[in-house]
Amino acid sequence: MKIQESGENYLETILLLTQKNGSVRSIDVAAELDFSKPSVSRAIKILKEAGMIFVEKSGNIVLTETGRKRAEQVYERHNVITEFLNTVLDVDIKTAEKDACRIEHIISVDTFDKMKKYLSSL
Repeated sequence: MKIQESGENYLETILLLTQKNGSVRSIDVAAELDFSKPSVSRAIKILKEAGMIFVEKSGNIVLTETGRKRAEQVYERHNVITEFLNTVLDVDIKTAEKDACRIEHIISVDTFDKMKKYLSSL
């Protein structure tokens, strides 16, 4: 299922918070992204309906296999693009991180693969 850029950001955030804290609740996502609780609730509902996450009775948000794979792809794109911008183009790290957050959602597979290949040749 096609999810939008904001959905990918939520998945990436859930992945990173899970790695950092072991578990994630809506309030953690809201705090991390500095979004309102109602906004996060709407996004959680959409991601649940898309089969990307499920919410345990305890309130913990868990990525499904599909959701985890998608989150890992987004996170990989983020890291590779950040490294490319910083290492190859000498963009300062803060700007590279910020730009990567936007580029990671629209970059073509071909361009991304070539960035990855180029970085691995350094």
